[in-house]
Amino acid sequence: MSATPPSSPQRVVLLGATGSIGENALRVIAAHPDYLQLVGIAAHSNHARLAEIARAHPTVRHVAVFDETARAAAQMPAGVTLHGGLEGLTTLATLPEADTVLTAIVGVTGLEPSLAAIAAGKDLAVASKEILVMAGKFVMAAARQHGITLRPVDSEHNAVFQCLADNPTKDIARVVLTASGGAFRDRDLADLAHVTPADALRHPNWDMGPKITVDSATLANKGLELIEAQWLFDLRPEQCQAVLHTQSLAHCLVEFTDGAMLTHLCPPSMTFPIQHALLHPHRLPSVEPSLDLNRPFSLDFRPIDEARFPMLRLALAAMRAGGIAPAVYNAANEIAVAAFLAEQMPFLAIPRLVEQVLDQTSHQDPDQLADVIAADAAARRLAQSLLTTFAVS
Repeated sequence: MSATPPSSPQRVVLLGATGSIGENALRVIAAHPDYLQLVGIAAHSNHARLAEIARAHPTVRHVAVFDETARAAAQMPAGVTLHGGLEGLTTLATLPEADTVLTAIVGVTGLEPSLAAIAAGKDLAVASKEILVMAGKFVMAAARQHGITLRPVDSEHNAVFQCLADNPTKDIARVVLTASGGAFRDRDLADLAHVTPADALRHPNWDMGPKITVDSATLANKGLELIEAQWLFDLRPEQCQAVLHTQSLAHCLVEFTDGAMLTHLCPPSMTFPIQHALLHPHRLPSVEPSLDLNRPFSLDFRPIDEARFPMLRLALAAMRAGGIAPAVYNAANEIAVAAFLAEQMPFLAIPRLVEQVLDQTSHQDPDQLADVIAADAAARRLAQSLLTTFAVS
């Protein structure tokens, strides 16, 4: 890393500009206008917010709204070209004037634009777990082919990225991602049968979107992150572990073959990993204050009880199985979380539904990307068909 700022601004396309990652990325970009320049933004349907962002950043010349109905209602500032659908996202991901594409799109939608960005030689900052969980085999192969190093945005993976620095993979004994435990980490297990979506969304440490906040409560997010880490850092499943760390100040532990262990500390704000990913290999002052060492704080770590967090157990099993299993796990979880948030299914049914979908799926190693897309679609259909089994009575 260099303390010297970049000689010219990094021109950034932000896919998923209106979500929590996107809003934090906008804070980082606004804080460093001489070094980061926003040239394209996209969102699923919030065209009004996209218009606000475009007005605040006159360098934005391209906007994409994925939902065609929302696109038809959109009104952008003069001089801004409006794009729609998956084609629009891909157009933004390959803009000739862009240097870096930050993808923060939830679900399978972000896969094609990310692969297009890699093929176009763009630096890719990855905040969308699903890209590597579903198609890590193909994404990493494309990155190698085009000489692209993926810059992780998730706080845990960005922490690992920084701890590894130039250490070769052969020197890594294991990578341990930390988990806050979410909203229910200290609740009696018996209480979990009656918790509501509102309860699950009260995360003790982080301010995130609804889906990832529920995933934090089940630890599905940590399972997805372990699968992602396997691909990002070329690890074996047994090298990927998780530990409970309630303060959310240490974001990973990396143990090397000589027994030495490194960790990465910063406050629980996504502005830190986003800034690192956008400016790498340069460092500039942070948007928010760093840890105050004049105030006492502690770092506690404890093993994760898989009986309390069965979604982690299922994720580890999917990672070991490989092939399409991680994609199936992710798809079933998305359906289950959406049903829970809609109050159609109780919280404790989330892992039961995911386990049934995994058990009823014939696993295979995908030969092409289309196999992954098909497995994702089939898992969603199966999960949807099983919802009535777990419906709230």
